[in-house]
Amino acid sequence: MDIKLDPSRDDLPLMANTSHILVKHYVLDLDVDFESQIIEGTIVLFFESGNKFKKQSSSTEETYPSESNKACKFRTPEPCHIPVTNTRTVSSKMGYNDLVICGKGEKDTSGKDGNHDNQEQASGISSSKYCCDTGNHGSEDFLLVLDCCDLSVLKVEEVDVAAVPGIEKFTRSPKLRNQIVRELVALPADRWREQLDYYARCSQAPGCGELLFDIDTWSLQIRKTGVQTATDFPHAIRIQYTTKPQGRSVTWTSDQSGRPCVYTMGSPINNRALFPCQEPPVAMSTWQATVRAAASFVVLMSGENSAKPTQLREGCSSWHYYVTMPMPASTFTIAVGSWTETKPEICSSDDLATEKSFSPFEADFRYVGVCGHMEYPCRFQNASATTQEIIPHRIFAPVCLKGACQETLLPLIPPCLSAAHSVLGTHPFSRLDVLIVPANFPSLGMASPHLVFLSQSTLTGMSQFCGTRLCHEIAHAWFGLAIGARDWTEEWLSEGFATHLEDVFWAKAQQQLAPHEAQEQRELRACLRWRRLQDEMRNSPEDMQVLRPNKEKTGHVSDSGSSVIKHGLNPDKVFMQVHYLKGYFLLRFLARRLGGDTYFSFLRKFVHKFHGQLILSQDFLQMLLESIPEERRLELSVENIFQDWLESSGIPQPLQRERLAGAECGLVRQVSAEVAKWVRVNRRPRKRKRKETEEVLEKLLPDQLVLLLEHLLEQRTLNPRTLQRLERTYHLSEQDAEVTRNTLRIYTVRHRWCELVVKHKYTEAYRHVERFLQEDRGKRSPCKEPTGSTCVHEPVGRRFPCRLCWAAAYGGQHSATPCPPAWLSVVVHVPWLLSAAGSWLQLVPVGVASVCL
Repeated sequence: MDIKLDPSRDDLPLMANTSHILVKHYVLDLDVDFESQIIEGTIVLFFESGNKFKKQSSSTEETYPSESNKACKFRTPEPCHIPVTNTRTVSSKMGYNDLVICGKGEKDTSGKDGNHDNQEQASGISSSKYCCDTGNHGSEDFLLVLDCCDLSVLKVEEVDVAAVPGIEKFTRSPKLRNQIVRELVALPADRWREQLDYYARCSQAPGCGELLFDIDTWSLQIRKTGVQTATDFPHAIRIQYTTKPQGRSVTWTSDQSGRPCVYTMGSPINNRALFPCQEPPVAMSTWQATVRAAASFVVLMSGENSAKPTQLREGCSSWHYYVTMPMPASTFTIAVGSWTETKPEICSSDDLATEKSFSPFEADFRYVGVCGHMEYPCRFQNASATTQEIIPHRIFAPVCLKGACQETLLPLIPPCLSAAHSVLGTHPFSRLDVLIVPANFPSLGMASPHLVFLSQSTLTGMSQFCGTRLCHEIAHAWFGLAIGARDWTEEWLSEGFATHLEDVFWAKAQQQLAPHEAQEQRELRACLRWRRLQDEMRNSPEDMQVLRPNKEKTGHVSDSGSSVIKHGLNPDKVFMQVHYLKGYFLLRFLARRLGGDTYFSFLRKFVHKFHGQLILSQDFLQMLLESIPEERRLELSVENIFQDWLESSGIPQPLQRERLAGAECGLVRQVSAEVAKWVRVNRRPRKRKRKETEEVLEKLLPDQLVLLLEHLLEQRTLNPRTLQRLERTYHLSEQDAEVTRNTLRIYTVRHRWCELVVKHKYTEAYRHVERFLQEDRGKRSPCKEPTGSTCVHEPVGRRFPCRLCWAAAYGGQHSATPCPPAWLSVVVHVPWLLSAAGSWLQLVPVGVASVCL
């Protein structure tokens, strides 16, 4: 069982011992220092001992103990004097009044000070040896293990929650600290404001003894001498720490206006380099955070409230956010920068009525139905919220992009939100902020609770480009956030659903399209996705093509709760689209089997049943199959779907048969006809006969243009005259950099055009390639939102970082250093690039030529 972590492995370890003790709430109190590029402060964790989540297995084949397991040497704190002090003076930075959420009308009982011993008796829980003994083994101390990386931990201490004035109001045992926390985390949902208030008050209480701790590459381990069970371990601890400038959870950069900013990038290691936490998805918690920064900065965060700044002193402001819906710590997101809000020029009273905010304390709680999740103020139980088609929303961006947001993004949010509501029903979250992130953001978009990041690329061109991306991120509110995967290897439960739903949402949002036109466009996108999936299957490792790689052990964890995410650290994984594409085609297959109306009716029922919970593939499939009459199921069963779609590499056989039997849609046939015309144009001699008629070329939709260029890339040669006419006919150098979603893994029009230019040595258009590299580069995405495109000729994993792109993107000199993690590899065929532009692009050979966008 005790196997050392192998640095050469590509699996991501989840070290937290969640089977023994669970974090129920985080209180963060942080300062953002742009000069030092660090975030520093404290985090207070409130625990519940024992895991009420039913485990599927007692152990896995292997676990990853801490690197310090051998010696388990803990840092010994200095003797700690516990002063009797007024709790309002504990923090020099912020007192209770800055954190109180519902303080109006309450008496000030701050004069009641005191420190109390923890007198609880041990009740004991069963445990197993893990990471230097995390359970109870006779005389050995219980060990709390948190996921932690790239952090400097300065101090860990127990919090004396019994010293909080007024704590006796709601607890039967005001002198027993762990009992106070137990009763605090167990408060009913209708007392959520009081609960948040006391979490905040408790977080500012004095310490009552430092705890021993040790930190290694992946974890922070904490113990209290003499405490042998999770039940007796302190249920409220405070950790003082700082992030590191090179920490992998946050990115320090400048926005498009040249102003400094920092944001969470959706790193493969999630948030463990932002704060110590429990990373496994079963550790669903709430949080509140107070963040201080210079007054010129705006702090955006995953939070239910639309926070406004509070001035603390001249030049410094404080922002406070909170969340009452328990979610994994990995969904926490923050962005601090000189953002400016984009507001509608004219706001009608109808808009205000439609977008009225329904926060939990205003809910009438006329129960629409019984929910299956743990108790929290749920919008699905609020009759008013269930009818709210458009939730309140705000848009933030660098000042230089405010106009583009006003023109492109602002008009799209209401119809996209309304379309999503018409398909899936109640919005899981009460509001939405949308931020246009800096140019080095590694994706086209990323969704988190109440906050969506969008790339500036989505603002260019027609509304389709921005709208489809926005619909994809909105879909994640249901699939990925409100309903999460219990095992992170089942990414298709998030990305497959979002990819399938983005087409549905966007079709409904485009009210000007007739139903048959919308269907034609969906079929065209399905054709493009099919081509991408075929490319992916041909050119990627077989073990990375499987949607359910752990098979029957999916969802299993060790006795302690630790586990690994298969291929979670594999650098090639961020370029893989299998979870998006296979997941999309599986859901498309099932929707066709049921019929569209029946399928989406089922999907609303599924959302209502499982929101606020974690699921595995079988939870969805079993409920779905129960909705299909037996005579229509045919060979469909959970086992068959597992075998054909989820647990096998390659293209699923049902999909192969469907694509072979299916007829091309009208838009695809139109592209085929245009390809034939261009082939004829290319074959014509330089001097044509006078009687030859000119080819009449049709106007194409953006997705059609992508398909056309893909077909033309398959031609052996295209002469300069053909390329010149091609560019002039479709204005290729002026096309939008991002034509469609990265989740579809569809090349951009300009990208495809640049590939044609390089392949056929069309030197007249080399300037287009240079402009594309400098102005329209995309970046590689994190695990959650892959953006990369794999070469159709070469295997994944062999790439050429481009010096030109490095210099353009990072403002420096040409360098032989490979591009940093945040780059999107767009691979072009080796012979084309090496022979036509190798010296011009100044490539550093790593295996196969690629262009960093």
